[in-house]
Order: sequence, then C-alpha cells, then structure tokens
Amino acid sequence: QPILIRLAWHDSGTYSVEAAQELPWPRAGGATASIRFKPASLFRRGTLHGANNGLTIAMNLIKPIQKKFPDLGWADLIQLASVVAVEAAGGPFIPLRLGRKDAESEEHCTPDGRLPAAAAPFPDEAPTPAQHLRNVFHRMGLTDKDIVALSGAHTLGRARPERSGFGKESTKYTKEGPGAPGGSSWTVQWLQFDNSYFKDIKEQIDEELLVLPTDACLFEDEGFKPFAEKYLEDQDAFFSDYVESHLKLSELGVEWDGEPVTLPKA
Repeated sequence: QPILIRLAWHDSGTYSVEAAQELPWPRAGGATASIRFKPASLFRRGTLHGANNGLTIAMNLIKPIQKKFPDLGWADLIQLASVVAVEAAGGPFIPLRLGRKDAESEEHCTPDGRLPAAAAPFPDEAPTPAQHLRNVFHRMGLTDKDIVALSGAHTLGRARPERSGFGKESTKYTKEGPGAPGGSSWTVQWLQFDNSYFKDIKEQIDEELLVLPTDACLFEDEGFKPFAEKYLEDQDAFFSDYVESHLKLSELGVEWDGEPVTLPKA
C-alpha cells in the first residue's frame, strides 16, 4: 500500500530544525503521530493541511493493528507501516528503530504549509521547484542527496486529481486494479519498488506517466542531477541511499521512550 508511505512522510515531514531550538517537544513537528489530530487529520482538500487529503484511507488501514497491539504507539506504527510497504513492494529492508513517544493532542499539530508542493505557486514563494524542495527538506535538516533518494519512492503509487489536483482520472496503467483503479502513476509498475522512477522522469516519453515540476527538476538542477543519474544507473546505490534517507526522515523530531529497539530483519 503506497499510501502508507505517504502517511509516514506527511507525519514526519512537518519537522523544523529551527523550531526545535525554540519550542518544546513535539511542537516542532516530526514523526510524532500528530497527523491523527485535527486540523492535520481533516484529510480534505481546501482545508488546513489539505496536503493530507485522502490519508483517511491509510489511517483506516492501520487502526485495526493499533487496536490489536495497543502497546505499539501511533508514531511507531505509522513509520513501521511505511517500511513494511517499501519492503513488500520489492524494496530494501529498512532497520527502523522503535520507541517513539506520541503527540497527545491537537495542540501539537504544526502550522500548515510545511509539506512539499508539486508545482508553483509554492507556499514558500520559491522561484523554482528545486529551490522549493531545498527550502522544505533543508528546513528538516536533510540534504540534496536525501531529496533525490526520497523522491525515488514515487516509483510506487499514484497521484489522484480529486486528492492533490494533479494527474488524470485514470491511465492505461491505472484504469484497472489491483486495488481501487484510477489516478496517474509515475511508473508503469507502480506497485514495484525499483529505480524506474528515475528512468521515466528523465526520458519523459510516455504521456501516460506523471512527471511533475518537482520530479523534472531532479535532472535539471545541477545539485540534484548527479544523484538522479547515479540512481538511474545503479539500483543498488539507490536502495542503499534510500534506506539511509528514509531512516533519517523517520526519526525527525522524535523523542524516545527509553532506549530505542531496532526492528530485526525477518
């Protein structure tokens, strides 16, 4: 379920290094499960935190798990679901650490507008897609390499116009199952985690595949391009860097409840 990866990213991607210097935990954002509270949990376009539109589906998928295992915190469960989704789709094993404390109320939701947008006008008024990505990810303490590696997860999933405003109602790759049909995918095999995203956004020869401005800039920006070219040529290198970047993202803004425990490989 690619939407589980999106849920985890949208929870942790609210983090601000600068805010963390001034505000008590968990007010600076991060992987705290604050996404389950309003207004972040409205999950609708046209509202505050509209970037989270459609994530009700993801929350409904993991609620039965949390009910069955109440000792597993929400912040851990959200991040755990994402690494399982990556591996189940053929991606790398990610040795997630568990033991996050959970945000406890809507007062712990961050301001709107911290998540990356796909096209101008950008909420930070950045002049280019590349600058917007840097503004968002560098605010979290992440690097250009992290930006490109994490973007590669768009090898999975689809954009739906009724949720994000991007993509088509359906394409030849999404008009039938598995799961709910529809939307536009970045890749042909949109349930397979591999490096095909980089090939497809560089070539841009298939009108049925999605290429957003924040995708195209990975091969246009001189800082991003070396990493994008590397991952296009070497899937193992992509997997290795992706694991590193995903782990960093999963621990943004985290306060541990005791000593964290590393997820063992099955």
